[in-house]
Amino acid sequence: MILGIGTDLANIDRVAATLDRFGDRFRNRVFTEVERAKAERRADVAGTYAKRWAAKEACSKALGTGLRMGIAWRDMAVDNLETGQPVMRVTGWAAERLARMTPPGHDAIIHVTLTDDHPWAQAFVVIEARPLG
Repeated sequence: MILGIGTDLANIDRVAATLDRFGDRFRNRVFTEVERAKAERRADVAGTYAKRWAAKEACSKALGTGLRMGIAWRDMAVDNLETGQPVMRVTGWAAERLARMTPPGHDAIIHVTLTDDHPWAQAFVVIEARPLG
């Protein structure tokens, strides 16, 4: 069963300008240590940050809140499996919201997909509830 769906489109050039203007203040406010390390290793640093920004926006929409109601940027984090597949991990208020959305006897799975075609980065998030067992 689908619990939520969200999408977002981010402008890579705008994210690059924000990184230039605010630097670590922006990085540390929005992105986890894992996300920052991943982005800084990439050839397209701004594109990597833009995709993760879009994923956080999409996740907040899938949670049904947008970026309000106590949700924080770093409560949602994009990581990658060894295969490279992106995964969304939630903590704090985002995890609490997800738990409240998930019906009893179900486990919630957050699916995320990312893409970019300069100057755009896009993310889709689908939250699925699967029966336990």
